[in-house]
Amino acid sequence: MIRVVGGEHGGRLLRTPPGSESRPTSNRVREAIFAMLGSVEGLEVLDLFAGSGALGLEALSRGAAHATFVERSPRALAAIRANVAALGVGDRSRVLARDWRAALAAERAAGSSYRLCLLDPPYRLLPSIADQLVRDLAPLVPAGAMLVLEHAAGTPSPELASLPIASRVHRVYGDTAVTLARLGAAP
Repeated sequence: MIRVVGGEHGGRLLRTPPGSESRPTSNRVREAIFAMLGSVEGLEVLDLFAGSGALGLEALSRGAAHATFVERSPRALAAIRANVAALGVGDRSRVLARDWRAALAAERAAGSSYRLCLLDPPYRLLPSIADQLVRDLAPLVPAGAMLVLEHAAGTPSPELASLPIASRVHRVYGDTAVTLARLGAAP
């Protein structure tokens, strides 16, 4: 069972999409991610490849101001919407039913800015999209923003070369690896 680990909604169960197209971030990994992040109070959050929305909902439970969930799977979208409703965070959430490229293009056009980006793409897809993903995210993340990228353990951590990385932490939890990058000022 997936649940909110901490904060205002800690312990509440979350609905996950049926089938194998989604791989929800485990409670243990989410707990570790938010321990590494520290306070997320007041942050604007982007949960890209949101699945059940567990990462973004965890951020909201811990005081994030707003979360934008991006997902294209109808089953996952139904789970996100059910979870947002069950936790009563609809006024602090936005669900975009789009492919990641279209969503990021729309967010750039709207002038959106995110201080925390939670990225959990399908592990098999990440190697082929990593460079494009980072380039498309760059205009949406100011100095001081944090990126959390989940990927398969045993695979190299993506370079994130087109972003001004101030610090980077890499951890492995079973078959999941997590890279946390804090952005510095652009050169």
